Amino acid sequence: METVAIVGVGLIGGSFGLALKKAGFSGKIFGVSSQETLRVALERGAIDETATLANAVPKADLVYLAQPIGRIIDTLRHLDPLVRPGALITDAGSTKAAIVSAAGKFLHLAAFLGGHPMAGKERRGAAQADGDLFEGRAYVLTPEDTASLESHPARNFVDWIRKIGARPVVLTPEEHDRVVAFTSHLAQLASTALAATVAEQAGDRLEVAGPGLADTTRLALSPYELWRDILATNANAIELALTAYINKLEHLRANLRTREVQGEFEIAAALAATLRK
Repeated sequence: METVAIVGVGLIGGSFGLALKKAGFSGKIFGVSSQETLRVALERGAIDETATLANAVPKADLVYLAQPIGRIIDTLRHLDPLVRPGALITDAGSTKAAIVSAAGKFLHLAAFLGGHPMAGKERRGAAQADGDLFEGRAYVLTPEDTASLESHPARNFVDWIRKIGARPVVLTPEEHDRVVAFTSHLAQLASTALAATVAEQAGDRLEVAGPGLADTTRLALSPYELWRDILATNANAIELALTAYINKLEHLRANLRTREVQGEFEIAAALAATLRK
């Protein structure tokens, strides 16, 4: 892999560029994004050169789509005539079934490997890019056929995933979307709902808020624009996750005066401890 085109050089795309360079990538990284984003990405050293999609893609061994989900799907419509033979197209979208389906529909000459780095921040943009963002994090890959992971471009990409400190995890697109509805999307909505409830019920007395409220509402800082496409493309799985969470809250409410709550605390504490190992 000698040339990379990062399409969407915000938090994830910019971090990927910085991480590649930190891991020893010595090739050229093109950035395709808005003018202001490209300016910041160049200043941060996340990319080497700016380009249009039509100019960058034909030169790239790896095309890395790090846009919002709707933009990724739209970009996939235009890549097939542009991509060079033997190149790999991948993405970093937070849901996978809709993107992988679109890739299968629009890409006929190019190889595609769906991806989702389980890393991020509540703030977005190239200014927030961090070369250590993927360190120790799972990086989900969702090939339509696991045999495609044995191709040279795919094996090379997986090698670089490991070099930037991430752990490759292979799932089907559907399994990915079901799991992240619980492990990621539910956490966001729970934080948003908590913050909105406190704002409506006790927003004028925040001087008595403890640090726990700040901890549990950190994700509420995430902008709706970042989550709109996620909610739209994974609605069914998120509905199931919300139903399970609401049922758990109802169980807690019904057992506030019983020892049933102790068991829930123990289960929750065990999971929290596992996440922090």
